[in-house]
Amino acid sequence: MKRRESLGLLALLLKAPDTLAAPTSPGQASIVAVRVWPAADYTRVTIESDQALAAKHFLVESPHRLVIDVEGLELSPDLRELIGKVKADDPYIAGVRVGQNTPTVVRIVLDLKQRVAPQIFTLTPVAAYKHRLVFDLYPKVEADPLLALAREHDKAPAAARRAEAAASAVNDALEELIQKIERPAPLPSPPPVVQTPATPPVAAASKPAPPPEPKPPAGSMDRLIVIALDPGHGGEDPGAVGPSGLREKDVVLAVGMKLRERLQTNPNIRVLMTRDADFFVPLQERVRKARRVQADLFVSIHADAFFTPQAKGASVFVLSDGAATSAAARWMANRENAADMVGGVNVGAATKDANVLRALLDMSTTAQIKDSLKLGSEVLGQIGRVGKLHKAKVEQAGFAVLKAPDIPSILVETAFISNPEEEKKLRDPDYQDQLVDALASGIAKYFGKNPPMARKRSTTL
Repeated sequence: MKRRESLGLLALLLKAPDTLAAPTSPGQASIVAVRVWPAADYTRVTIESDQALAAKHFLVESPHRLVIDVEGLELSPDLRELIGKVKADDPYIAGVRVGQNTPTVVRIVLDLKQRVAPQIFTLTPVAAYKHRLVFDLYPKVEADPLLALAREHDKAPAAARRAEAAASAVNDALEELIQKIERPAPLPSPPPVVQTPATPPVAAASKPAPPPEPKPPAGSMDRLIVIALDPGHGGEDPGAVGPSGLREKDVVLAVGMKLRERLQTNPNIRVLMTRDADFFVPLQERVRKARRVQADLFVSIHADAFFTPQAKGASVFVLSDGAATSAAARWMANRENAADMVGGVNVGAATKDANVLRALLDMSTTAQIKDSLKLGSEVLGQIGRVGKLHKAKVEQAGFAVLKAPDIPSILVETAFISNPEEEKKLRDPDYQDQLVDALASGIAKYFGKNPPMARKRSTTL
């Protein structure tokens, strides 16, 4: 009898799992995770939950605070973790306080280090994420990117000085380029003036007029070169993940930082990083950053995955003004263009940028694509000396991040992180250095054949 009663009770329990698993307060959301992504550009705070959350916010002065009331939520240990997630070096948040304001509203107070222009929005489930409530804290006054480049270069870290010495020792290809540009071919000496006997002597002959000022040879440079490096993904968007867990966002940031250090050993080059830490940058913002500093080149760095682990080899892509050159190129472009959905873009704020992005696509001219193909060809040739190429020619597709109409732009897939062998190589610092050498040499060769035209730019950048 007891066994029969036990079986009956078990059957009852199995039939009502929802009742047993229901929260103590029906309708309340449960917190899945809280995350903080600090960066100089902006700080992002994300609250992930199993149900959609709604929030209201307002700013308070003296001292600066951002108050956020999250509805449909009860205070929980998971939410209290937000307090410990804020680090002392966060550029925007000094501290966090969390409390139950009403039975159904949790109040979050962010003590601020400076005035901010907050953007608060929600994201629906995508990829591995459930519902997300996002607080983006942007500075009230946007920093001048040119001034930031100047300050970054003036730091002159010891590692850069060591890299400069090493570059000189091996007769760096990039240095050869700058020497070509800075040292125009010597002009022939003017022919000597010969006096003919028929000319009578003059008592006070005036000095011969000096020869006219020589014009600089075609392709010479009287300004700095600015290169925009774009490590893909970041922050909420990890990018592709390899078999052993290596994340694309981490490896491409490492390669990008090494390439910046390598390029800036030359005093005539400045490098803009679209991100120099682990935070998310929307695709159109990457393009905007490059255009704000009037970059001469835009190089986006990736390490993508394919649906089969057998795919291997590096690729270089440029923008297409029509159809993609292959089904694989179209597939990769669609994958990369979906980064905004995973990383999380404030649709309301991005609406005004959508027209700008469409305009950029319309403005993308044949000349830009032609120059991008030249750059891509030089870079692909150098990468082919380091490892296997997935395709022996530069491919084209509609990558949103390549749509700056006035900047030669390429997207480099350094390898397939989904391939176990290539993932292992991407993790290796020595192989990363080889990639950096190849990218730098390809850029140098491009400039050697296509020097940047003269343009007014402050040499105090």
